[in-house]
Amino acid sequence: MSVQNAAVMMHDEEMSREGKYLTFSLANEEYGIGILKVKEIIGMMPITPVPQTPHFVKGVINLRGKVIPVIDLRLKFGMEAIDYNERTCIIVVETSGTTASYIMMGLVVDSVSEVVNIKDEDIEDAPAFGARLSTEYILGMAKAGDSVKILLDIDKVLTGQEMQALEKTI
Repeated sequence: MSVQNAAVMMHDEEMSREGKYLTFSLANEEYGIGILKVKEIIGMMPITPVPQTPHFVKGVINLRGKVIPVIDLRLKFGMEAIDYNERTCIIVVETSGTTASYIMMGLVVDSVSEVVNIKDEDIEDAPAFGARLSTEYILGMAKAGDSVKILLDIDKVLTGQEMQALEKTI
């Protein structure tokens, strides 16, 4: 095998979106995050607000002695805020930071659904909505039966500036 062919194969493997995803709902839409980014799922717990943070940053939690910033994905995605209920939970993920190599972050979601295995052929690129709407945080759209799950690239959900602001809270 030539070096060029090996490089193409490695690139294809890196670009593969096939794998296991934790699915969750926000405003009756299904989303997915690569299972390797998910560290744990916890029920809602007291969140300490942090002043002068973006509106979608709910604050920080103390998770077994570690301070973790928490964002509400509904607010981040411009959805209507809702009262939290018994199904609302926090997905703790590990994401690429700007100054640190990785940071832990909590994502408030309406409910967690299941872990699904999604094949590459069932994933399509996100549609182009025009230059004004950023979709770079969407890894792809997964077809599952007659529904579609929006797969998120959790490392790109927050912009660099938002990530810097979040890192300052911890």
